[in-house]
Amino acid sequence: MDKPGSLQNGPEPVDFRRKLTVVMILICAALSALTIRLWYLQIIKGDELKQRSENNAVRFRKIQPLRGLIMDRNGFVMVDNRPSFDVLYLPARGVDHDVLMGKIRDIYATKSVDFSVQLFPRTMKPYLPVRLEKNVGMEKVALVETNSLDLPGVYVDVTPIRLYLDGEIIAPIIGYTGEVSKEELEKPEGGYLFGDITGKSGIEKALDPYVRGRRGNELVEVNVYGKVIKNLGRIDPVCGSNVVLTIDASLQKAAWEAFEGRPGAAVAMDPQSGAILAMVSSPSFDPNLFNSGIAREAWEKLQKDPLKPMSNRAIAGQYPPGSTYKMIVAAAALEEGVITPETRIHCNGSFALGNRTYRCWRKNGHGPVNLHRALVESCDVYFYTVGKKLGVDRIARFARQFGLGEATGIELAHERRGLVPTRDWKMDRMKEPWQMGETISIAIGQGFNLTTPLQLAQAYGALANGGTLWRPRLVQRIEAAEGGVIKEYLPEKKGELGLSGKTVELLQQALWGVVNEPGGTGYAARIEGEDVCGKTGTSQVIGLPQDEQARRRKKIAAFHKDHALFACWAPAGHPEIVVSVIAEHAGGGGAVAAPIARRILKAYFNGKKKDRSVEVAVRQQTALEAGN
Repeated sequence: MDKPGSLQNGPEPVDFRRKLTVVMILICAALSALTIRLWYLQIIKGDELKQRSENNAVRFRKIQPLRGLIMDRNGFVMVDNRPSFDVLYLPARGVDHDVLMGKIRDIYATKSVDFSVQLFPRTMKPYLPVRLEKNVGMEKVALVETNSLDLPGVYVDVTPIRLYLDGEIIAPIIGYTGEVSKEELEKPEGGYLFGDITGKSGIEKALDPYVRGRRGNELVEVNVYGKVIKNLGRIDPVCGSNVVLTIDASLQKAAWEAFEGRPGAAVAMDPQSGAILAMVSSPSFDPNLFNSGIAREAWEKLQKDPLKPMSNRAIAGQYPPGSTYKMIVAAAALEEGVITPETRIHCNGSFALGNRTYRCWRKNGHGPVNLHRALVESCDVYFYTVGKKLGVDRIARFARQFGLGEATGIELAHERRGLVPTRDWKMDRMKEPWQMGETISIAIGQGFNLTTPLQLAQAYGALANGGTLWRPRLVQRIEAAEGGVIKEYLPEKKGELGLSGKTVELLQQALWGVVNEPGGTGYAARIEGEDVCGKTGTSQVIGLPQDEQARRRKKIAAFHKDHALFACWAPAGHPEIVVSVIAEHAGGGGAVAAPIARRILKAYFNGKKKDRSVEVAVRQQTALEAGN
């Protein structure tokens, strides 16, 4: 019989106390572990976790604006924008960068994709993203996005980059873009920030303040893995202004194709306003290479190329003008009364001065020639004689009136001045007096004479239009992205040739004869239905010995061959286009440069016919609709 007050069917007091002790020990151990962990997180890792939390919570993002479009005179887009995917990293404390880099490399390796980053930058600032890779393909984008949990702080951002639709064809004019340099960042007037894109050459650089637009900013809340949760504020970027060039894209392409890979340059210009219709420099480069940061090997290859593909030969290439200069010498001789149009000089194939003989390009000579025939057949002896009578300083004065010897003032940087030599120039430069033999060379565009293809086009354009020298220009207007003209570039008159109407008429008739009369050296430039006026030229690259066999041997080497030149305009009576061509180391101007110019002229006039046919069709349709 149980005792009163005893527990029926229950544990003994000793067992109960033992179990309670075990439970209390477990509870105390758990609380101790939790306390220790909280102490570790709050005291030991508190600052670091706070920083990581802040880094993961709020992110400041810079939004690059769309650069303005660049269009040709007809509204055809030559330079556009396209999206670029960049892999960025937002620095945070507690992340081992070597381990993180190893993770990225391992993830890429699963798909056999290369990781181009070797080392993180030595100094990184919180909240300021570091670009790991630029302009990556969709495969890398997918790898980073799908593995974002293992890559804290790494994310993909989308930025606009340039798309040069005609690549190397337009590169010498348009230029290319790239990230701002340290020097550009230090200029207070630039207003650039690290990572901004700016124009590096060509129109992209010249008009960068208009084209680049204004960057935007965004403040976003993200989770621990860098994913955007909420937009806390945004200032939208402002698109850059659009640029309308004077260039005709179709003519530009035709001019490029006319060279067929030869080194050289060509300029097509409106002689009535100075508007550049086409400007080609060959060889060239692909400006799209710079969008993703050009590789060092590719950059060094461009820099070391002896043909200098990144130089715009049209404005920076300086060449002896050869016989294209005879037009200027003829103008000087007529205006100074040294000759009349009827003055005849006998050419037997050579011209003697002291103990030296200067040869005419036609070995057996041209016989007695007047000014007209001397220009048509490009007689050297005639101009040796005339040049000797004129003297170098009088020739130089007229050359400057044609715009030679000074920069044209076109919008592009790195334009060269060329060279119009004088007695004083030689004394200042070489400390030597001028020699008569040097005047003989100058009279046919050789010797110290240097000109650019653009200067040549400007000079012939002035003669074509009757005597007005226009400043060459590439830009028609700048338009706001939403519409409306911000700035318009009007024709700018630089001066007058100062020639009499009779002299201008005589020269125009002679240059018509160069292309259209029997014996004319520019016959290869003829176009049916369009009167072309022009002048061929062949300029020596090196001095040649007197001995004929030695001359031939020296001219065999590719880089010793003559440059081929041709300058022309059309139509004769009411000029619409002037073209200058220089084909390097190509031989005779009539054989090589004139056919190139002919292809450019044909493309221009064929383009006009197409435009007229469209206009006629539109008018006919309008008439039919009105009749109904």
